[in-house]
Amino acid sequence: MSDILIRGADVIDGTGSPRLRRDVLVRDGIIASIAEPGTVRGADRIVDAAPGQVLSPGFIDMHAHSDLRLLTDPDHFPKISQGVTTEVIGQDGIAYAPIDDATLDVVRRQIAGWNGNPVDLDFSWRSVSEYLARLDQGITPNAAYLVPQGTLRYLAVGPDQRPATPSEISHMQELLAQGLREGAVGMSSGLTYTPGMYADTSELRALCEVVADFGGFYAPHTRSYGAGALDAYQEMLDLSEETGCALHLTHATMNFGVNRGRAREFLDRVDSAIANGCDVTLDTYPYLPGATSLSALLPSWAMSGGPDRALERLDDPDMRRRIAQDVDVDGSDGCHGVTVEWETIQLSGVANPELDCYVGRTMSDIAAQAGRAPVDVFFDFLRRDALATTILQHVGHEENVREIMAHPHHMGGSDAILVGEKPHPRAWGTFPRYLGHYVRDEQLLSLEDCINHLTGRPAARLRLRGRGTIAEGHAADLVLFDPATVRDTATFENPKQQAEGISHVMVNGAFAIDDRRPTHSLAGHALRMNPTGKHTS
Repeated sequence: MSDILIRGADVIDGTGSPRLRRDVLVRDGIIASIAEPGTVRGADRIVDAAPGQVLSPGFIDMHAHSDLRLLTDPDHFPKISQGVTTEVIGQDGIAYAPIDDATLDVVRRQIAGWNGNPVDLDFSWRSVSEYLARLDQGITPNAAYLVPQGTLRYLAVGPDQRPATPSEISHMQELLAQGLREGAVGMSSGLTYTPGMYADTSELRALCEVVADFGGFYAPHTRSYGAGALDAYQEMLDLSEETGCALHLTHATMNFGVNRGRAREFLDRVDSAIANGCDVTLDTYPYLPGATSLSALLPSWAMSGGPDRALERLDDPDMRRRIAQDVDVDGSDGCHGVTVEWETIQLSGVANPELDCYVGRTMSDIAAQAGRAPVDVFFDFLRRDALATTILQHVGHEENVREIMAHPHHMGGSDAILVGEKPHPRAWGTFPRYLGHYVRDEQLLSLEDCINHLTGRPAARLRLRGRGTIAEGHAADLVLFDPATVRDTATFENPKQQAEGISHVMVNGAFAIDDRRPTHSLAGHALRMNPTGKHTS
């Protein structure tokens, strides 16, 4: 690699310290020098920062759904263009390693709405180490991987709703330990998704003990972000205290009408756990709606046995009546214990091209036009799209988002689903929205503090060695942007739009974005944790 000098930028180093105008020299992928302006000579290329431009560490997305997109579209323009240089994948308890042939087929179908289901992709890996090696063959950002608890349960228990036996729990512990030995940074779970939601607290405790032994962290999608949100968070905080396992509460929200204005109650519990010695962090995205698959709204019993059994139930009139009772009257556990409000459910993507015309519309609107009950339209979409439909759920509250965002243990996580015709705009706009809307316009955070949320803090959670801050000897993951103009341009109507104000993005010393254009550098790789709980790269 050639020497690259970024000259005269306001350096915000990711620690929360005030900015300093500096020249930064990058050599062989490493920050070689940070010097007073005008004192560095002899670089092969010089990039002169415009007046007021900020150079920060690359942003770390603590919750990404790019497990397959990194392989099928390695340039990864939606994320790299907003300054993301590292992503944490394997989220929400369902992902693609470790895996066997039968489980792979089920997982591919179950989360096609998150990651697509590309028919021409070579899925020949089976272990975590093999998946990480595949990433090393060429991706633009770096990636860290979480072992998915739901996939472990598929491998050891199967798709049925029942307690795991002691021998099955031991098998899951062995699979988890192997994945951590091979470089995973921790474990995720999706406790409103099958089959992970079938695990009781004692099963999760046994797995968290393994994560703690390896120095990793547990990143749960909890059992509820609605009616049972506080109890669901408390279960995770108690697990951390009982096992000593570091806990990262991913997409930490308090959603639906029952939780309006209740963020402080949640944060008080977090603060109490931290005061008791627990290692707790959390991430959020800076938007009100969430995004998931339409099938996630189904009650857990309806998904027991896997996708084929679920589709069979949807063809059974008695089963449909029972499901309708759960989603419309009693409250589905898949919908966080509340009844589905169909006017909040907006279709964002479909696999069946015959359904393309409905993308962007709400379930209540589609039902009203057809003169049918929304729950019947719900059943039709699930069947015709083979459970692959993705949705936006407009159930958030601004006051909760703002209060959680300001917490001193908060980090940024997009939770971005990149598939679908109209994905959530967070897929293109999360990090510039923090910098533009919440820092410059709303002044909720200072720029130095916000960059610490997006870089130094997540690097510490991931135990990255030599990343996440601008310092001599650290990896050159860098973003050059204009704090006066940076903003997200992605909207719900037109979500696939590049952010403004970010001119250059560097990964491992190579420009991935150069003057706002992609370079196809593919300089990223998998970041692995060794058994001591420290990363080797």
